[in-house]
Amino acid sequence: MDFQQSMESINYLAVLVAALSAFFIGGLWYSVVFGKAWMKLNGFTEDTFKKGNMVAIFGGAFVLSFVIAWVLVVFLGPERNAAIGATAGFMAGLFWVAAAMGITYLFERKPVKLFLINAGYHVVTFTLIGFILGVWR
Repeated sequence: MDFQQSMESINYLAVLVAALSAFFIGGLWYSVVFGKAWMKLNGFTEDTFKKGNMVAIFGGAFVLSFVIAWVLVVFLGPERNAAIGATAGFMAGLFWVAAAMGITYLFERKPVKLFLINAGYHVVTFTLIGFILGVWR
């Protein structure tokens, strides 16, 4: 497989849906599942969110999620399937993203619970993105 074959095999609608899945998981993760703990560990209040530029935050998050999905589909190549996609997403989320975050959290002396919440989100999200890209070719 070469880069040209990999680029030709991209289903951009699948990449878009995979990127949007990060918002679905994030919405549940940071509100229903871990919202209160995450806010407390970060020292956030409801007023914190009123002061933020939500268009820039959500727009930037979408662009970055799209980049993640696009790079992962290129990495997976044209021979991908659901198992390969989910496994690669899980491995990238756990062993690249979470491990890199862990290094930062150690030096910044952030709480382990906050690390588990944030890293866990990325592991779940990368796994779902990989699954979507693998199953929807």
